[in-house]
Amino acid sequence: MTMNDNLPDEDGGGFDAEDWTRLTPFVGAVATLDDVQARRAVFALGETDDPRPIAMDLPQPVIWWDEDGEQAAVAVQAETHLGPDGEEMEILGLILPDGGGAVALMEDVDLVDATDPTWRELVTNAIDPSAADED
Repeated sequence: MTMNDNLPDEDGGGFDAEDWTRLTPFVGAVATLDDVQARRAVFALGETDDPRPIAMDLPQPVIWWDEDGEQAAVAVQAETHLGPDGEEMEILGLILPDGGGAVALMEDVDLVDATDPTWRELVTNAIDPSAADED
């Protein structure tokens, strides 16, 4: 698995709760390493079978449940792959509020609306950690 941990564009690549829709999704194709290196995609998987893009509206606000708890993110890439054991993996390429990139399984995220108060608070706290102290 290849992951680009920092996907900057002219403005730094991050987002806030108001401007996340400007993030450019990678849709309609399975990403290649060239796509990742050109910063068009977050990840490219090798050695999997039957890779396909997942038809979903992107960009999509999500709450990602990782080892550190919940984080706000925006899904900009969605693919399904069959692993070596034949099990289907639904994988998302995420952009974090600070502009970093991450890869998550669909089962580890909650798809939310941009008005979701938890998502909005997580975005605000990620951009301005001092905002978390005000709660």
